[in-house]
Amino acid sequence: MSETISERARQEEFEKATSAQLQEADIEKDRAIVGRDWANKTQEYLSTATPENIRNFAHSYGDDNPLFTDPDYGRGTRWGGQIAPPIMAAILNAPLLGDRPSKEERGGSYRGIHAFVSGGTWEWFRPIRPSDTLYSFGGLEWIEVKRSEFAGRSVVKVNRQVKMNQNAEVVGVYRTLVIYTERKKAKERGKYAGIEAPYYTDEDLARIDEIYASERRRGAEPRYFEDVEVGEQLPPMVKGPLTTTDMIVFHGGGYGFVPYGLKTGRLDYFNRLRIPAFYIKNEYGVPDVAQRVHWDSAWSQAIGNPRAYDYGVLRECWMHHYLTDWAGDDGWVVAQHDEIRKFNYHGDTQFLSGEVTGKYERDGNCLVDIAFKATNQRGEETMRGTATIALPSREHGPVLLPSVPAELQRRAIEMMTRHGELLREGGGKSLH
Repeated sequence: MSETISERARQEEFEKATSAQLQEADIEKDRAIVGRDWANKTQEYLSTATPENIRNFAHSYGDDNPLFTDPDYGRGTRWGGQIAPPIMAAILNAPLLGDRPSKEERGGSYRGIHAFVSGGTWEWFRPIRPSDTLYSFGGLEWIEVKRSEFAGRSVVKVNRQVKMNQNAEVVGVYRTLVIYTERKKAKERGKYAGIEAPYYTDEDLARIDEIYASERRRGAEPRYFEDVEVGEQLPPMVKGPLTTTDMIVFHGGGYGFVPYGLKTGRLDYFNRLRIPAFYIKNEYGVPDVAQRVHWDSAWSQAIGNPRAYDYGVLRECWMHHYLTDWAGDDGWVVAQHDEIRKFNYHGDTQFLSGEVTGKYERDGNCLVDIAFKATNQRGEETMRGTATIALPSREHGPVLLPSVPAELQRRAIEMMTRHGELLREGGGKSLH
């Protein structure tokens, strides 16, 4: 067995790996299922919150808030115990039993087509506590075929997932914007190929470290609604420079990209048999996951990017860290919307900033609106978004958790009831 594959063989492998094209059949299958709700049968790496995995998830994106990381600290807060960062709902999921869609109702497969998260919208209704198991249901909410500078023709989809706990209480609703592009088209266009790798002097790193040193959690000191002013600037936060280690740590905290999955040994062998299009040979001739664009710069360059880049979900977590630090223990992030504007490549640094844009009362809560953004060391805006945060009030009292829309809660109870019925019919066998 040769140590490396030849340049010709490598090129042939690349052509094979990037030859897949968007298929009208996939698009039409998706259009036919818009608006349909199905039980999510995916087993994520984590399904039940524990004190340890809550802590590990928070640490995986750099959040050291003791409300999330220290059970003893949580007992002295309004929550009466440790809670998870609300955005942890994104990575928790146990299989929900329910009626299975037919083959025609499963949507397009898009085998061999590159997909990346380009934004998301969250609504949160209640905290996740240790011992909570999360389930979800949902489906495709919207689809559009577009032209993009990066990859020519692309498919843009919005997927909706309703996250609920074991008591059928709705925890949150997550809408993700995902773009599907042809790998070869992105390589041919090479829009980002000319971006040079950064290099940081000791002085550059010292300026970044100054921001890290200045960051403060609001923590136990309430941020009262009356003290916030429209136009107020949020203090800066920094994330980066981005490294391969950051990607490893994020995965270590529970992010798994299931159902594709990152596996090893015999498990990886069976995964290759199941989804061969997800595996592309590397420079050694070894099949490796297409997902390695997030840590393998050579593969990322092969599909049109200068270096490996982060996950959109990681940047969503960074912004959530920014918002929860500002809101304090007594606040509640009601909603978060974000748009990924540019890639965040290895070596890039993200400078987070925000501004209060609105202040009002609604449904018994005192709310503020925030506009936020992330800007890299080249001065480019890589992410922008908005959030709504409920704050305690000296006049009106503590924050009230948002009410779940009645129809949504009814649907959650219906889904969980069906799950219980099927469990009993199956004799309580494991779902995993």
